Amino acid sequence: MQQTKEIAKAIYTVNRHAKTAPEPQHLYFLKKSAIERLLNEKRAKKIGLHFSDHPKFSNQHSTLLIQVDEFYFHVPPTKDDFKHLKHLGGLNHNYRNPQVKMSLSQAKKIIYQYIEWKPTEKKKQKPFTSTYYTPSSLGQLNWKPRKQQAKTRRYK
Repeated sequence: MQQTKEIAKAIYTVNRHAKTAPEPQHLYFLKKSAIERLLNEKRAKKIGLHFSDHPKFSNQHSTLLIQVDEFYFHVPPTKDDFKHLKHLGGLNHNYRNPQVKMSLSQAKKIIYQYIEWKPTEKKKQKPFTSTYYTPSSLGQLNWKPRKQQAKTRRYK
């Protein structure tokens, strides 16, 4: 069984990279999956709800504060969380998680092992071809000769 502190460091690293990644969906999936498993194993605890600093569509919403070892993370809350947990108000910006030096690849490896994730094989996609696409003859060295147009055809 992996140490809770190592898993917390890996989640921290993945979360930090997800915030700046162009396509962070997979990284957030790893964070969420690891935290859910830690909660189920009672190795993490729900602290309360916070207002988010980033409103969605100009609407204020809340995030769930989770403690894993000495690290704190925010995840989307469930309806039960609103019923059973205290709302803590706005985010406290004075608190910071401890600094961690861990590569993203190492962090992903730790979380993959912990959540027992197996990558699914991606199906090879056929290249997109439009029905409106007509290939260009520009750059081709050997042009096929065009059929002779009937020279006898004139307007009468």
